[in-house]
Amino acid sequence: MAFEIAESEIALPAKQPSALAARLDLRRVRLGRSVGVGERMAFTEQLALLLETGVSLHEALRVLQQQAQDPRLAAIVQGLLDDVTEGKPFSLALSRYPQMFSQTYVSLVAAAEEGGFLQKVLEQLREMDEKNSRLQGVLASALSYPIFLIVFSLAVVVFVLVVIVPKFQDLFESIYDQLPLITRILMTVSDFLAAHWLLSGVALSAGLAGLALSLRTPGGEWLLDTLKLRAPLIGDIFVQVYLNQTLNVLGLALLSGVPLTSALKASQEVVANRRFARFLEGVREEVNNGRGLAAGFQKTGFIPPMVREMIATAERSGELGKVMLRIADFYGRELSRRIAIMAKVAEPFMLMVMGVIVGLLVAALILPIFKLSRAMH
Repeated sequence: MAFEIAESEIALPAKQPSALAARLDLRRVRLGRSVGVGERMAFTEQLALLLETGVSLHEALRVLQQQAQDPRLAAIVQGLLDDVTEGKPFSLALSRYPQMFSQTYVSLVAAAEEGGFLQKVLEQLREMDEKNSRLQGVLASALSYPIFLIVFSLAVVVFVLVVIVPKFQDLFESIYDQLPLITRILMTVSDFLAAHWLLSGVALSAGLAGLALSLRTPGGEWLLDTLKLRAPLIGDIFVQVYLNQTLNVLGLALLSGVPLTSALKASQEVVANRRFARFLEGVREEVNNGRGLAAGFQKTGFIPPMVREMIATAERSGELGKVMLRIADFYGRELSRRIAIMAKVAEPFMLMVMGVIVGLLVAALILPIFKLSRAMH
């Protein structure tokens, strides 16, 4: 029924009553909260394809609205169509749905509207989303197996402490003073868990909840974001991830005619790291003060020297946009390579750690049995 009303809005020139329009607007915004990157990529690619074939923006949006199978996406496209039909700029219509279209997306579309190359920018935006999704997929794939091994190892330890060790308590009681240290520690921990399992569970849950809440505070988020950039081994990877995202946005924005200060502001919203976003804010201040982009990149220690030198050279030659996209592509390939290497190294390392843990647990139970058997002989 909601879609029939939406179609009638296009067919009839009369405007909806303000109360109904407000309710529809609220419904669209709520529905838009759950629309993710995948839906945006599909929308962008289909819209670019329709524009490339010569279809007008209004007609392209109407076709996409009719074809949308997800009611959330259909509601957003209907809202875009309504705004474009009323003569509003497409970028302004997009800005009403920040849950789906970021400020970067809106700024690039606005520049493309002014320059008359909307279809080209839409293709570039789709490509940028695809690169970011591919990078996130590589990261998730590399981390999934080590995380599984860690969780499995913890589950094995808990199972041994709660189920296996208590079965040996009576057997080891007579030679408790002669038991190896690791065995006595296991028995003590097992006794504590058996006697205070509820308290242990509550304390562990409260501790994890407290840690999660503390990391959501401004101070906790700042500390976590700083550790991401400064931590050994993984710090360089996070820096490369953020550089890849930032330089992709800056390069695409500059080539599309977006002013440098606006491009820097848009890039701050792409990076999910407060410390790195603060660095970009400092770069924007340097640009506003007339000292240039390279001067801002020289003021921090976590930016690789190669990036600083290439940006300084590009700024002097006037090829900032092109050079930034090249650096972003380089870091995209470098990240994939480094993550693949780390995943290959992490898997045998985690297996070795898991083997050591299981070996210690087995030894802690088997060695006392050997002592008992010798004493009986």
